[in-house]
Amino acid sequence: MRVIVVGAGVLGSMHAWHAIERGHEVVHIEREAEARGASLRNFGLVWVSGRADGPELAAALRARELWEGIGARVPELGFRPNGSLTVVRNAHELAVAEAAAARPDAAVRGYRLLTAAEARRLNPALRGEFTAALWCERDAAVEPRTAQLALKRALLASGRYTFLGGREVREVVGEHAVRDDHGDVHTGDAVILCTGAWLGGLVKELVPELPVRRVRLQMMQTDPLGEPLTTSVADADSFRYYPAYAGGALDALATGQPQAPTAAAHRMQLLMVQRRDGGLTIGDTHEYDQPFGFDVVEDPYDHLAEVVEAVLGRPMPRIRRRWAGVYAQCVDTAEVVHRQRVRDGVWLVTGPGGRGMTCAPAIAETTADELGW
Repeated sequence: MRVIVVGAGVLGSMHAWHAIERGHEVVHIEREAEARGASLRNFGLVWVSGRADGPELAAALRARELWEGIGARVPELGFRPNGSLTVVRNAHELAVAEAAAARPDAAVRGYRLLTAAEARRLNPALRGEFTAALWCERDAAVEPRTAQLALKRALLASGRYTFLGGREVREVVGEHAVRDDHGDVHTGDAVILCTGAWLGGLVKELVPELPVRRVRLQMMQTDPLGEPLTTSVADADSFRYYPAYAGGALDALATGQPQAPTAAAHRMQLLMVQRRDGGLTIGDTHEYDQPFGFDVVEDPYDHLAEVVEAVLGRPMPRIRRRWAGVYAQCVDTAEVVHRQRVRDGVWLVTGPGGRGMTCAPAIAETTADELGW
């Protein structure tokens, strides 16, 4: 088969990967010279721990397995099975962690409740004050700024992969074909549109009422920490955003311990992971109402700095990068992804939301299976 993939973010790259793995030829079209969207502007977290029961958890677990296998073959991805620690500071937060550790599927998710001393032995950089931590062994990380480039180099080595950067697909032409803004028509046995948060133009023409929304987030990266951060780190606000923690204990947390005003206003949680150069990627916020602001706001960064310094028990390294990103999320957040045949031989795959980096390998594998590749 000849597969045309549009969009070179992690979702498009993984569709290309599975097509090449199954012996097909791929033409990969990206409107930028290289991908520059949410697939680069994220934590690089393979985040299994907080996923909802059912298809979402199954996709995350399968993707975790696939990431490890691909990472072994493409070391430049920077895959590492570092796990995560969610630190808790009081009785309300501890109750949510205890409920998670008592789940019937706790072992599948890699949950284990640790004392503060046990957590510090696992991650000595956490010298701040906290009561306990939820250890999630199945969580992992990759390097988001370089992962797509590493995948592209590996795909090019196959001899069956062509990358066309700086071309925007403008039109679906008949069956199994698209025309780009250079006037070139690309024909294959299947066309997969993985356009990420680009939901206007061609996508809107194909699906005027797409059940997908856009979400904006702010993040930052610091200078090197000066020591290893051996796990990814979250704070208890992350319990509020991941469906696995829903239940009575979380309800009690929500009523008995409202979020700090800045965190509530910007729908925040702390997620923190160390990059290969020693710097920390830290976030994040969630903005749903459009039109989005065109600037980044300082209050969330100030709040995150306070939380990070409380967890580390030391001043946070200097912030050297700040950015905003936008990703596409299914309006029905129980849906792992929106996959739709929009024309004969043409499929749109979008809307994984914050699960995109985590679940992309499994989402692409499912597309390949459903299309009979």
